[in-house]
Amino acid sequence: MSARFVALVAGVFFFFLAVATQGILPFIEPSARTTDVTAVIRTDFGQLKWIITEATDYTPLQKLGRQVYLREGCWYCHSQYVRPVTGETRRWGPVSEAGEYAFDVPHLWGTRRIGPDLTRVGLKYSDEWHLAHFWNPRMLSPDSIMAPFRGLFETPAESVKIVEDGAGNRSLERTPVTEKLFAFGSKEQIKLTPNADGLLFVPLEASDKAPIIWIPNKEYTGDTVTIAAETEALQGLIAYLQKLGMNRGKWRDLFEPQKLEVTDATMPRSSEWITYGKEVYQRRCVGCHGVNGDGNGPAATFLYKQRPRSFAAAVFKFRLTKEPLPTDGDLLRTVTRGVRGTAMPAWHELPLTDRLAVIQYIKYELAVDRSDPAKPYAFFKEEPPGPPLYIGRPPVPSEQMLAHAKDVWRNAKCWECHGQTGKGDGEKAPGLKDDLGFPVKPADLTAGQFKSGPTVEDIFRTMTTGLSGTPMPSYRDPLSEEDRWALSYYVLALSAYKDPLTGEPLPIAPSDRRALNDPALEAGTPDKAYIPSGRATASRGGAHVFAGRGGNSVAAKEQ
Repeated sequence: MSARFVALVAGVFFFFLAVATQGILPFIEPSARTTDVTAVIRTDFGQLKWIITEATDYTPLQKLGRQVYLREGCWYCHSQYVRPVTGETRRWGPVSEAGEYAFDVPHLWGTRRIGPDLTRVGLKYSDEWHLAHFWNPRMLSPDSIMAPFRGLFETPAESVKIVEDGAGNRSLERTPVTEKLFAFGSKEQIKLTPNADGLLFVPLEASDKAPIIWIPNKEYTGDTVTIAAETEALQGLIAYLQKLGMNRGKWRDLFEPQKLEVTDATMPRSSEWITYGKEVYQRRCVGCHGVNGDGNGPAATFLYKQRPRSFAAAVFKFRLTKEPLPTDGDLLRTVTRGVRGTAMPAWHELPLTDRLAVIQYIKYELAVDRSDPAKPYAFFKEEPPGPPLYIGRPPVPSEQMLAHAKDVWRNAKCWECHGQTGKGDGEKAPGLKDDLGFPVKPADLTAGQFKSGPTVEDIFRTMTTGLSGTPMPSYRDPLSEEDRWALSYYVLALSAYKDPLTGEPLPIAPSDRRALNDPALEAGTPDKAYIPSGRATASRGGAHVFAGRGGNSVAAKEQ
């Protein structure tokens, strides 16, 4: 028997072995035999605790997105598995558990890792960020090697004229193309803004609305636009990505690399740091915020729900100062943490020098009023930030405090914008605008995606200073400190025991809810996750013991 013949037989054998193990067995044998996972939930008193729960299957839309993910070969470059080593957990999040893959047939672990791991990508970015990213990844990250996926958009070949609609508004010309995308006879309108190049993103939700071209600050001066319209396949793909990692609940609110607490940090103005900060800005920020920092970058048209911040007026939402301008510490906190629920991601992976440098560039080059070229007004030079406000230790929450907070909520008329249940659907919500004239929707507080941060101190800071540039006012003078603390706990309680992705209530038994609400219950890590009643298989040493995940035991104090 020749060596050539042996090699041929071996090659054929291993080829069919690979087909059987990688292509056939995954459909016969499930990737995971358990749906048990550990997840983070928020209690009625705002604490974040780990609990053993069950992974949920994909929705029909998410399943469609998974098919698109497979079809487009996303899994060639992106893995979906967090390994138990420090570099992995500090970059991506908690170690993967078997139950997370219960509904993945076939699994998509991947090994190449040419692109970022996607195991924990759910709610890391907003839907709008993903839209811009699929259109052109290099708008958001010039270093990206990912190809644009413009084939997922509907892109009519011909441009569309901007016309007057007869009511003093700018609209789009009615053509066979635009009639497929909008309902021109509808009384409900949707405001869309082209980018400076005339690209106009059209979401699927526009299909039953009349289009309004909204350019209050001359964001675009042309008379025709090129359309990039969302498709069901694209919507499904984004829904699938947002699902990834969300079986682990609100884990991101406990993610240590993003939990930067800074009261104050001051760096003297430095031309060298400003020059370096400009390089960082051009690589990381210009896609959304624009070359001049006016919030009109090429990706801005995709961010139709929440426009990027314009730095020109030096209006910043998040600060711990009585005066409008934030400290360097405030800006560093925002850049590091990101702004949850928006297209502003967390930049904790950037070196600290990069973050400090870009803050210098924003402060001294972009936050400048240049309406009079001869006398530019540099806000951070002329109006230096005042001292930071003091936030003391939060009081211990109680049922009485939450009951009192309901009265504060009503008396402060929070419901007028946020709605009676906090879903952002109050009677004043439809007409709200930001300082630049763009529509702004009140936060859905039941989702738990708090822009300023997930802790009661973060919410208290917002209650105290307000959110500059938005209709959210400061309650420092109208409400006492006691009332602001109570209201902050109440806001957190609106998202208690709710799924962070869907906002639906979690199936938590009343007895387990009472146990989890106990501040003395420690469940701060997955290995100390609380075991719901009925799941314990044994009791040893005053602790519930759950046998699972490779024979390891997870224990929590018995309540």
